[in-house]
Amino acid sequence: PLSCRLYCEEEKDPKRRSCQTVLAEALDVVVRSFAPILPHLAEEVFQHLPYKKDSEGVFRTGWIRASSAWKKPGIEEAIEGACAMRDSFLGSISGKNALEYEVVIVIEPGLLFELMEALQAEETSSVSQLNEIMMASQTTLLSELPKDTPADANIITGTFLINLEGGDIREESSYKVIALPIAKAKCPRCRRYNSDSSSTPCPRCLKVIA
Repeated sequence: PLSCRLYCEEEKDPKRRSCQTVLAEALDVVVRSFAPILPHLAEEVFQHLPYKKDSEGVFRTGWIRASSAWKKPGIEEAIEGACAMRDSFLGSISGKNALEYEVVIVIEPGLLFELMEALQAEETSSVSQLNEIMMASQTTLLSELPKDTPADANIITGTFLINLEGGDIREESSYKVIALPIAKAKCPRCRRYNSDSSSTPCPRCLKVIA
């Protein structure tokens, strides 16, 4: 998912820039954490960061300063819930290429559905955060099972316990995950199966190239 954001999105796209921001923040925390026991390595890393010019060094800029902006209520539960669904999806295809599938996630209206909507506002998407976590070519988020679901579809059912506000909000929700072979062709640029032809980039890549 990270490589798709970094190498497939347009250079200044918010998805790509946000990924770079997270990687930079993670590196900063790691370097400051091991600086007391590996001072020379930490200082060398800090001096070679391409986005920190004329830096005073790791030991003159203070300890780890975590911004409160990173603490968003519900985001941890949303990611953990999505990862649980991804595990169900990957388990249902038993080692096959996840990009050759589209995923249908069915969750009854409630808190879990709202958390997943925070990761994917559209009903169906190939570029949402939810789809990146699922590692599929396309993800569809629904509140009820589609009527056209194939009779032989392998429907995986699971549950996820949401724990918010220090335990004040607890809700166990069920979900269904359906893996369907995707009918589209592989995009020659991003390698996802979202193209009309194997010789033509997908709509997202065509937009970036243009």
